[in-house]
Amino acid sequence: MTKFVTAGLTRRTLLKTSATAALVGAMKATFPSGAFAATAGPEVTGAKLGFIALTDAAPLIIAKEMGLFEKHGMPDVEVAKQASWGATRDNLVLGGEANGIDGAHILTPMPYLIHAGRVTQNNVPVPMAILARLNYDSQGISVAKEYAETGVQLDASKLKAAFEAKKAAGNEVKVAMTFPGGTHDLWLRYWLAAGGIDPDKDVSTIVVPPPQMVANMKVGNMDAFCVGEPWNEQLVNQGIGFTACTTGELWKGHPEKALGMRAEWIEKNPNAAKALLMAVMEAQQWCESMENKEEMAKILGKRQWFNVPPKDVLGRLKGDINYGNGRVSEKTDLYMKFWRDQASYPFKSHDAWFLAENIRWGKFAPDTDIKALVDQVNREDIWRAAAKDLGVAAADIPASSSRGRETFFDGKVFDPENPSAYLESLSIKASS
Repeated sequence: MTKFVTAGLTRRTLLKTSATAALVGAMKATFPSGAFAATAGPEVTGAKLGFIALTDAAPLIIAKEMGLFEKHGMPDVEVAKQASWGATRDNLVLGGEANGIDGAHILTPMPYLIHAGRVTQNNVPVPMAILARLNYDSQGISVAKEYAETGVQLDASKLKAAFEAKKAAGNEVKVAMTFPGGTHDLWLRYWLAAGGIDPDKDVSTIVVPPPQMVANMKVGNMDAFCVGEPWNEQLVNQGIGFTACTTGELWKGHPEKALGMRAEWIEKNPNAAKALLMAVMEAQQWCESMENKEEMAKILGKRQWFNVPPKDVLGRLKGDINYGNGRVSEKTDLYMKFWRDQASYPFKSHDAWFLAENIRWGKFAPDTDIKALVDQVNREDIWRAAAKDLGVAAADIPASSSRGRETFFDGKVFDPENPSAYLESLSIKASS
């Protein structure tokens, strides 16, 4: 198939572009399954996918809005808003046939936690798969306005004395994240621990759904939180708090959300799984183009998606960051990546880091076989098959399932070939 090119594409031209549209039109005329002219078509025409109102759900929303699921023979795909990550988990456990969902825009560690029965009722495992990464970077750690004078940014140790004073006065220090063991939990814990603040002993960690973060900080329910956009930007726009740092400053080019599916659904519908993935990958390419950011912000801001002013989405989507404490950075490279730098490919080495961090904080046992678990859940093979059918450029397809060693803002290094050494290098962890 002709390579899908994003440069200069707009919503109006997306499905009309040159040879790609001509090929798709010819295929649809001959084969009902459209994109699957060379192979069997999708086994089903629909699937139920969940999303949380976060900017990194954009690939699912754009694929729906722009008819990309239909283009790949899946016109009946539903993209349904979930109230929280806990609700996402519960609906995945149910599955689409029992009025739940078949897959979701999801925090990367969650499919592992569900697959292993670590976060399910009665610890019953529900086999899961990761088909793609949805994005890199652009989450935020935000702090209540009362801590502005500490000057806290990347160095969380500047909060240590203020937190101790609050506790000494008999008040609880609360930090919020979106799901235990999820990405926001891990970013927040990493940041605090790097600053000498034990997230299990020095503060109380609470769970708050992303769309409720700003309202809760407004009424004083928390001192800090970690969440994706647009909620950090909305917090600043409403003058309630400030962003200490973005997560791309903790780990540049870090993986974030994934496209997770029930393994049973994929086994029953392998062609449909690939079709879904191809639609999402094309949407990721569209989302990557800077020319499309304003339209993307308008789409995401709609009532049925996020129900927020587009300006709350747009700034950080373009890399313009008003931290809310006097710092303003424009045209940074800390914007959310959807396709560049191989952002869509689900590196197994990245999943290994998330599992190592969840071992660090007691969500998985110390003797967990990280490699074996990653091999069970990570379906990068399906991604490669989808990329081949889409005609993705060779430069966008990694040669290896490992991105190699990763270095964090505090100088720590994660070698996916030796997670134990990384864990041993950390002074604050669940066992400390």
